[in-house]
Amino acid sequence: MAFLGRAVRRVVTAVRPPLSPLCRTTARSYSSEPTKEKSVPYETTLQQKDGSSSGPTKPLPRSADVVVIGGGSLGCQTIYHLAKMGMTNVVLLERDRLTSGTTWHTAGLLWQLRPSDVEVELLAHTRNVISKDLEEETGLHTGWIQNGGLFIASNKQRLDEYKRLMSLGKVYGIESHVLSPAETKDLYPLMNVDDLYGTLYVPKDGTMDPAGTCTTLTRAATARGAKVIENCPVTGIQVRTDDFGVKRVKAVETPHGTIDTPCVVNCAGVWATKLGEMAGVKVPLIAMHHAYVVTERIEGIQNMPNVRDHDASVYLRLQGDALSVGGYEQNPIFWDEVSDNFAFSLFDLDWDIFTQHIEGAINRVPGLEQTGIKSTVCGPESFTADHKPLMGEAPEVRGFFLGCGFNSAGMMLGGGCGRELAHWIIHGRPEKDMYGYDIRRFHNSLTDNTSWIRERSHESYAKNYSVVFPFDEPLASRNMRKDPFHEVDFKETTLMCVFLVLTEQGCVFQERHGWERPGWFNKDGPAALKDYDYYGAYDMKKNVNYKYNELLGKEYTFGFPPHHDVIKSECLSCRHGVAVFDMSYFGKFYLTGPDAKKAADWLFTADVNKKPGSTVYTCMLNKGGGTEADLTVSRLEPGAANLPLAPQSNGDVYYLAIGGGVAEHNWNHIRTTLQDQGFHCQLTDHSEDMGMISIQGPKSREVLQEVLDTDLSNEAFAFSTHKVVNAAGHQVRAMRLSFVGELGWELHIPKDSCLPVYHAVMAAGAKHGIINSGYRAIDSLSIEKGYRHWHADLRPDDTPLESGLGFTCKLKSSIPFQGRERLEKQKEEGLRRRIVCFTIDEKVPMFGLEAIFRNGTPVGHLRRSDYGFFVDKTIGYGYIRNPDGGVVSADFIKSGEFTLERMGVMYKAKAHLKSPFDPENKRIKGIYA
Repeated sequence: MAFLGRAVRRVVTAVRPPLSPLCRTTARSYSSEPTKEKSVPYETTLQQKDGSSSGPTKPLPRSADVVVIGGGSLGCQTIYHLAKMGMTNVVLLERDRLTSGTTWHTAGLLWQLRPSDVEVELLAHTRNVISKDLEEETGLHTGWIQNGGLFIASNKQRLDEYKRLMSLGKVYGIESHVLSPAETKDLYPLMNVDDLYGTLYVPKDGTMDPAGTCTTLTRAATARGAKVIENCPVTGIQVRTDDFGVKRVKAVETPHGTIDTPCVVNCAGVWATKLGEMAGVKVPLIAMHHAYVVTERIEGIQNMPNVRDHDASVYLRLQGDALSVGGYEQNPIFWDEVSDNFAFSLFDLDWDIFTQHIEGAINRVPGLEQTGIKSTVCGPESFTADHKPLMGEAPEVRGFFLGCGFNSAGMMLGGGCGRELAHWIIHGRPEKDMYGYDIRRFHNSLTDNTSWIRERSHESYAKNYSVVFPFDEPLASRNMRKDPFHEVDFKETTLMCVFLVLTEQGCVFQERHGWERPGWFNKDGPAALKDYDYYGAYDMKKNVNYKYNELLGKEYTFGFPPHHDVIKSECLSCRHGVAVFDMSYFGKFYLTGPDAKKAADWLFTADVNKKPGSTVYTCMLNKGGGTEADLTVSRLEPGAANLPLAPQSNGDVYYLAIGGGVAEHNWNHIRTTLQDQGFHCQLTDHSEDMGMISIQGPKSREVLQEVLDTDLSNEAFAFSTHKVVNAAGHQVRAMRLSFVGELGWELHIPKDSCLPVYHAVMAAGAKHGIINSGYRAIDSLSIEKGYRHWHADLRPDDTPLESGLGFTCKLKSSIPFQGRERLEKQKEEGLRRRIVCFTIDEKVPMFGLEAIFRNGTPVGHLRRSDYGFFVDKTIGYGYIRNPDGGVVSADFIKSGEFTLERMGVMYKAKAHLKSPFDPENKRIKGIYA
């Protein structure tokens, strides 16, 4: 019999030749035979006893409204929810037996608390489906066991993270308790608590059984008319091109026949990339070995909660009278040659890699050292670049939906995601804000970049158990997209004299959508990015003297970072003088064509059809009235092309400037809306062709008047207008706009002219104390002013009325626009939720997720929070509800006493109906007292 302690000692003394990350996978083997039942911690699996395949288990229909491909957790949940929402002509195809890919060997843990309100809601739905709904519908038990969950904290930062989760949980009614080491010992007598700082205990967490869950899901789906067909692999996906040149799903091919369908759902797990290739769809995930071991019987372990010891990177799952032990390591094995003949199969366990989890488990439960190993489980799992699933309609092909890349969390996220995916298919959008999972969150230049997928997925895997800090940045695959201000500037006088414009000035970059954008400026010199070192895994040489990584490490705090005062200086320089912001990563699109005006009327909530030269801040909505984007739309004069500043147009032409981190999402939202409405338009992307700098502050006019050859007075250049002007001998489009609440202009500059214009601005601003500022300053300045950030204060599940942006909606006109009906109904009935600004007097940092209490009752949580340096207060924005379900009126807000909970501590808060900074908007008009 093998013992855990002996396994550790054996591996420590072994010598193994080094393997590079590119060849490790070739050293591994896997079993192609069905694995015996005792090799996984479940009483039953859905594999066939004889391992044979006798063709499809049911005849194939000629057509279907939806074909779900893959019979794992997501496939079964999706077809169940499709059927429950009323779609009966739906089919699930599984190449082998249900769960045969990766679901059958999953650990099946469900933890209710995550650092995301949306994920908390998704997990809650999974739990309801597994623990209650399915049993009520079918009379079958799914295998749900509610034994509780215990998160281990070995240091204060970790416990602070758990306290943040506890505060968020109160908003959703999730019971949790912070326990001392002694209280933890009382709850879990076998645990070593000598090195504990504390724990978070969630009594209603538990475990799921893959076979029981998937069997019950499919029985409930078939009872509603859905068809579940096993032993039927998919060999091809037919795609047609419609009259508008749009690619759409046509049919699914199998060895046993073809099913005509307009909609396919890719729930194929680690095989999802191959399935995507059949339709010309990029699926950016990668397969890795993921393992756990199952112990022999442990006396006294019965009824103990499941344990996650994040600092030791290990979990302990209760398995009757034994434990399953697993975790996430920094040197996982990639499975590069994904085999199609891999049903109910496992890899050999690499003990060299797995040992670290054994060590952590023995430290936490010392009795494990003398406990035998009953079986090892090492199977494939799919992982993604940000450790989030891939969902939604693929940009390349209409009707091709993704439901894959679940990073070994497919069981616990399956119920919530299956419901959202079904809603997406039926109604064209999910109910919840699923942007964090939407495939459109990645720029199209990255989704087939194998190096980016591999490096990012590795880092996300290795950091899965790391503390989730508010300002973390990746180290893998950086410098993928760089704007002109990041590039080398060759001086004409001395070609050998080169420098990186922003990097050399100490810019600490943030990565968004592949772009490097300025975060803040380090006063101690450059902090350049280095090639990814895989954290020293795979015998890679670890980066040393890595200044950027050192600065990033100082961000790893729930307090104010050491460079808090640097960001303060950038903010106040903007408020009192003048600052330059590089915003080149913005998306820059042109909308032209015969139906451009019709499209603009339908797409945008505001009336953007002002006279040419106008710029309008507006929203774009989905069919349910939720906000898919906020952006500025500028109407241009028609005429000859002056690219990239103006396209060729004989009619209406609009210039769209969109936050760069969501540009792909916005691009696809516009494109699909144009297709669905049948508008004859052209949407062109010039994001890479132009840079953009924003010059903001009371002295911005004085600086720019020396650079631009136009009158910048209020009368000659009003707010929300734009014109093409000369700047240091170069044509630029100047827009009088502000995202920080100050007098200022944006300069949209052709790529080759960026550096000369930038240098001219900096030279003119030198006597005014001009400085470079980054997005950390923008975050603070914008929240101080009350400007919204999309996907923080503003999401697809928030309407403009709820978010305080009703002024962007042309409701007083008769012009129809997408989502208008929902807004009219909301306006008539009153708002059941709305955004509110809060300030607190104590100088404590908040970052979002803090619970909001009104008169002692939880009514919401902060979406975003930051420190406002001008008002010298912590500011937060969050949506609140009336606990009685009634209207959230101004009187409801004014009459309440509000508190915010941060890590278990309550702070008295003041609610504001208007921004506490310049509520009359005088500063953007150039009026300074």
